[in-house]
Amino acid sequence: PCAGASLLVVLCGVFPSSFGGRTLPGLSDDIPFRLKWPGPDFTLPTAGIPYKEENYIIMTTADQETYKCMLPLMANGNEEEDREYKGPSPGELLDPLFKLSSCSYRIESYWTYEVCHGKYIRQYHEEKEAGQKLNIQEYYLGKTVKKSPSEAGENQEDKERTEGHKDIHTKNIEGQMTPYYPVEMTNGTPCSLKQNQARSSTVMYICHPEAKHEILSVAEITTCEYEVVILTPLLCNHPKFRPSPINDIFCQSMPGSPLRPQSLEKLEHQQEEIKSPLKAKEEEQQLLKEKFSTIHKPVTVGSQQQVTVGTTHISRLTDEQLIKEFLSGSYCFHGGVGWWKYEFCYGKYVHQYHEDKDTGKTTVVVGTWKAEEHLDWAKKNLAKAYMSTADGVQTVKTVSHFYGGGDLCEVNEQPRQVVVKLKCKQSESPHAVTVYMLEPQTCQYILGVESPVICKILDTADENGLLSIPN
Repeated sequence: PCAGASLLVVLCGVFPSSFGGRTLPGLSDDIPFRLKWPGPDFTLPTAGIPYKEENYIIMTTADQETYKCMLPLMANGNEEEDREYKGPSPGELLDPLFKLSSCSYRIESYWTYEVCHGKYIRQYHEEKEAGQKLNIQEYYLGKTVKKSPSEAGENQEDKERTEGHKDIHTKNIEGQMTPYYPVEMTNGTPCSLKQNQARSSTVMYICHPEAKHEILSVAEITTCEYEVVILTPLLCNHPKFRPSPINDIFCQSMPGSPLRPQSLEKLEHQQEEIKSPLKAKEEEQQLLKEKFSTIHKPVTVGSQQQVTVGTTHISRLTDEQLIKEFLSGSYCFHGGVGWWKYEFCYGKYVHQYHEDKDTGKTTVVVGTWKAEEHLDWAKKNLAKAYMSTADGVQTVKTVSHFYGGGDLCEVNEQPRQVVVKLKCKQSESPHAVTVYMLEPQTCQYILGVESPVICKILDTADENGLLSIPN
């Protein structure tokens, strides 16, 4: 079965049960490997996954080409670390997230998902037309059973002691088996398709060192039962929840053999020939797109449009300086974590851009500010939305501004336009700014900008939603 391409020959022979009297570890789907073909001047890496000069095998291809393949040391380092680990349990590592009453959001083209960690998961859509009340369509995908903190903590510790020696749950995420910590949430909104049985969800927390507890995905696995994947750095302190590193296998050609196997080169050449017609078609489409001023490329996950959400933290300026510079348009907010990033300069413009080291920066003008256009828009649309505080006082929750005259949309040949919604949102960081973009209609956008900074200026809004520096 391994007599095909040389790449398969090498893979099939890399980890035999024994070789030359030396037992080698078995191949596991949970451990990622990558073949590399370095030149004669290659030296083994000294950092990361360890290697030893004597840890190699000689491989021969079907064309009688020979290669010396250096194998990573697959010692039980992680297992030893797991056994020696005496730190907090996964539940204890996540406990600060639950105690902070923190919530994470994922905004899609229609639904918004709200995960308030340890409390509930909500799916909702807000809709308001001029002169009408705000209409909210919502479903709870799960709620936790209310218990006292001490009771919940004791139950969680008992459960983790009992399950401590069980295998860790894993899920295939972007092609790699990834460990996760599950939290079951039940008692959601009754499901009419299941005899009014309550909706329920499994929240899967996975380690991501640079994450800020973002919702990676929400999926309905069966009718009214959901899986929610959360990226968090908190679990990364536990060795069992860190993602497996990629193990490189370095194969150097022996005298008389090419740098890479001939059949592998041939296989890759055939693959390129197959791709060539498709690539030519893509280039043709690209030239057509370049007749317009910009290119619009939404990021997709499955069949759902992915709306990128980015949170930045700005702390160099005082509140007063920041507000003055923001309202003058000299300090711009940035957001987005996918292909497109967003730049919002108050009273100036909204840009969508992508930076590439080879092609430079591609910018889409989503909308530009013209006061008279906004005033016309404000006569027909809601520029301010209010909320009531606990003591019954009305306060401004959001203000909306219209930015029109953007770059021509290649789909409907109309200029792009965007409604910027500035929203008060409290955060642990007083200068955190979250920016996200929706596209409810083709080339007509909503840019959400949420920050504690905005809380300080919303009440200065006039009847048209225009802001001023607070006294």
